[in-house]
Amino acid sequence: MINVIVTYSVKDNFVETNKINIKKFLIDFKNLDQKRFSYSVLLKNDGLTFVHISKYSDKEIQNELLNVATFLDFQKQRDESGLNNSQKIEVLEFLGSSGNF
Repeated sequence: MINVIVTYSVKDNFVETNKINIKKFLIDFKNLDQKRFSYSVLLKNDGLTFVHISKYSDKEIQNELLNVATFLDFQKQRDESGLNNSQKIEVLEFLGSSGNF
């Protein structure tokens, strides 16, 4: 299992656009095999910092998800908005869970 947390902060004037772009790719993610991954996005109390938590059963579904057109567009727009080196990617070791995704 692959577990990834991505954290980044956007500028105040990009928050709403980022939320819209996130909604778009999450809609497209629903067309993928939901039994093979879980993807959640959260916004911290500062209103600028987004946290994406993803869990994949294997590399194949991870690659499929990362190549969805709306997700690629989201990443491009987010990166071009000016993240000021705030992006942090963490790959975590899975130890256990109280349930399935």
